[in-house]
Amino acid sequence: MQTPYRLKTDPTFDILRTERQPLSSIFAPATVAVIGASDSPGSVGRTLLWNLISNPFGGTVFPVNPKHHSVMGIKSYANIAEVPDEVDLAIIATPAPTVPKIVRECVAAGVKSAVIVSAGFKEIGAPGIELEQQILHEARLGKLRIIGPNCLGVMNPHTGLNATFASTMARPGNVGFISQSGALCTSILDWSLRENVGFSAFISIGSMLDVGWGDLIYYLGDDPHTKSIVIYMESIGDARSFLSAAREVALTKPIILIKAGRTEAAAKASASHTGALTGSDEVLDAAFRRSGVLRVSRISELFNMAEVLAKQPRPKGPRLTMITNAGGPGVLATDFLITNGGELAELAPETITSLNQTLPSFWSHNNPIDILGDADPERYSKTLEIVAKDPNSDGILLILTPQAMTDPTQTAEQLKSAIEKAQVPANKPILATWMGGAEVMAGEAILNRAGIPTFSYPDSATRIFTYMWQSSYNLRGIYETPVLPAEEDGIPNRNLVDKIITTAHQAGRTILTETESKEILAGYGIPTLQACIAATEDEAVGCAESLGYPVVLKLLSKTITHKTDVGGVQLNLMDADAVRWAYRNIKTSVAEKVGLEHFLGVTVQPMINLNSGYELIIGSSLDPQFGPVLLFGAGGQLVEVFRDRAIALPPLNSTLARRMMEQTQIYKALQGVRGRAPVDLAALEHLLVRFSQLIVEQPWIKEIDINPLWARFEGRTQPENKSSSLLALDGRIVLHPPELREEQLPKLAIRPYPTQYITPWTIKDGTAITIRPIRPEDEPLIVQFHKTLSEQSVYFRYFHLMKLSQRIAHERMMRLCFIDYDREMALVADRKNPVTGDREILAVGRLSQLHGVKEAEFALIVSDPYQRMGLGTNILSQLLYVARSEHIKRITADIHPENVAMQRVCEKVGFRLHRSADLVEAVIDL
Repeated sequence: MQTPYRLKTDPTFDILRTERQPLSSIFAPATVAVIGASDSPGSVGRTLLWNLISNPFGGTVFPVNPKHHSVMGIKSYANIAEVPDEVDLAIIATPAPTVPKIVRECVAAGVKSAVIVSAGFKEIGAPGIELEQQILHEARLGKLRIIGPNCLGVMNPHTGLNATFASTMARPGNVGFISQSGALCTSILDWSLRENVGFSAFISIGSMLDVGWGDLIYYLGDDPHTKSIVIYMESIGDARSFLSAAREVALTKPIILIKAGRTEAAAKASASHTGALTGSDEVLDAAFRRSGVLRVSRISELFNMAEVLAKQPRPKGPRLTMITNAGGPGVLATDFLITNGGELAELAPETITSLNQTLPSFWSHNNPIDILGDADPERYSKTLEIVAKDPNSDGILLILTPQAMTDPTQTAEQLKSAIEKAQVPANKPILATWMGGAEVMAGEAILNRAGIPTFSYPDSATRIFTYMWQSSYNLRGIYETPVLPAEEDGIPNRNLVDKIITTAHQAGRTILTETESKEILAGYGIPTLQACIAATEDEAVGCAESLGYPVVLKLLSKTITHKTDVGGVQLNLMDADAVRWAYRNIKTSVAEKVGLEHFLGVTVQPMINLNSGYELIIGSSLDPQFGPVLLFGAGGQLVEVFRDRAIALPPLNSTLARRMMEQTQIYKALQGVRGRAPVDLAALEHLLVRFSQLIVEQPWIKEIDINPLWARFEGRTQPENKSSSLLALDGRIVLHPPELREEQLPKLAIRPYPTQYITPWTIKDGTAITIRPIRPEDEPLIVQFHKTLSEQSVYFRYFHLMKLSQRIAHERMMRLCFIDYDREMALVADRKNPVTGDREILAVGRLSQLHGVKEAEFALIVSDPYQRMGLGTNILSQLLYVARSEHIKRITADIHPENVAMQRVCEKVGFRLHRSADLVEAVIDL
């Protein structure tokens, strides 16, 4: 009872249906109307019309101008309603105040899409913003999609469509280019014609009033002509849409981006350290990493990376091996490699042995491999063949400088043959630097034709290699199978957290006390240091006596978060007299600096020997574009001085938590340095995941810090808390004000695990199961599930037999388990095996939304031992519930004609079946 799941992420099938992609009317229109077409020389309207008719795109062009009967000799129409044919694309080039009325007329005439090149909108301030809102209102009354306003337009070089007012047409190629700057578009266009760079699409998107990054990334992701996507970004717009689209497409098509404005637009005065440490540009970097987008810092690198990633694979690691005939360029390349985050590969012993047998005795005997200035083509090719097999190398850079014995052209020819002969591993890229002028050009051309990117200087090549590794590292972080944390009884304690937040709101407070903050942390399984509240000196002494000396006294206040700023912390108190002195000192200091009304007493805690571990910080604050963001790094009192931190977007899993840790300098120490034992990194991962869960599930939290989080060296114990190697020594939480409505609370940029779709159920044989959304941690369970499928189930699923090894390959599994819940929903039937106690998956149902429309395709597959027990019907019913909740309007599936059981299930839940000789299509409108 299986249906074939024909998603483009499944390499077996291609379900690209361009006729159902609404943006096709923009890039492949059959009819185009130019509203504002003109005969006036130099006008935008004339240039648009001329570009369309002088670059035949296979369609019809209609000028629209109420003042002329013809424009450039072509019959003109007074308005869009008079155009005799249905219009796919309207290009609007009239004064800004006229555009809302024109958009209304386009909607009434059934125009599918529009490009508004007119300026005078939000870039001029409030009046322009009001005009944009009027346009959007009119467009939403129909299905009109809009690019712009204030844009250059769009080109499809493969069809000849030039719907821009640029002076020239781009060459056809395989790079999809999107820019928010029209001026930059014209500069890039001029450059591309000089450099012979071609494009699959050339898009200026202007203000992004309607069509945004996500729409265009999905479109180019589906476009067979596009091999890579290059973006010039000024603002991200709909962050969630961008991340969703980029994460899906970047796995198969590199997305390279340059973002204007790296200057720090950091958070202003904040109640938390995290708020002071997170800047918008750093959050953007975190967002790009999370979606697999490669950010570069120079315009030239945009296209270099597009070319390189189209020709060469991403490396599996940062280690580069260099082969050079001159020591100087090798040293220069090494400097740039290390500076930019790469590493020199350490040559394996067998590689050195082979090189000793091949090269002159004076070769460098190290990496870079200096094969000396008299190196001939054969020496280069033999060295490459040896190095290609080195297991320690993740990439190879070939460097050639013209010298008396050098033949750049013949060396390139022999290297081309050597590369084919050497069978270079699939994940080991090869780059080349042919230094010199005209004498090396022929060799460069040979290498480029062979798919080996060439660079004029070795520093450029090493920079590009480190970008390639960064891209590989980012994607690996997204799609590396995480570990599911062990279940803990009573965690999270959501009722406790809700009670604390409600109590604070009822009291009109947004700042929680340290005790309340720690209770919330403990409610999510984050270990906290035991504390005792004291409202008097005597109570403080009593607390200290019960805890044991030495102790720490900290201010207890409902209004002050940074206690050290007001003298609110006293450390290493050894006896009762010291405790009494500390209590009085804190009270007096607070009274003098901010007023006694801010003093509620103190908390008394055991004194931790911080020298037996590290002080870390974990926190969350709000970014105006991405909502809640997470921070991890080195903590303590000087946290804002050293600023050693990493930023990430929630939610986290164990892999993403480790990647976050790896981005900091303190991570090196956490692994163990200078004789010190490492900290429990697995426990720290687990704590970060729990903290992320807290942020995801508690949207009333505006800012939160754990500073310091004390991480003890493994093997050390402390009498005050022997069970935990991690302790939150301090915690502060700031809430959103209670007058906000829940729908006004900031939303996460990445949709978290949809717990609302978890349901219990019992199948016919009495087995209790849970139907729930799939998660990345399920990959091992899905592998075991596939082992339970018969050949018939596999055949019905894919319309042909597929080997088990193909079905369970990680590259395939990650596409099925690592899903974007905004775009796709997969429900699994999960049970615990009563004999082994292990989790098992019995069935998988999947719903995938088509790009740009409110339609989806579904698939369903049930383990053979559990077929005909009602499981398939229940999961399909749950998928329909999900679809309605996600506002899907239509669901379809293709079913094998012999799969009668699946056809019956579809009919049972309301699908219509359309039968043909070789296919049954199931359709339901919701």
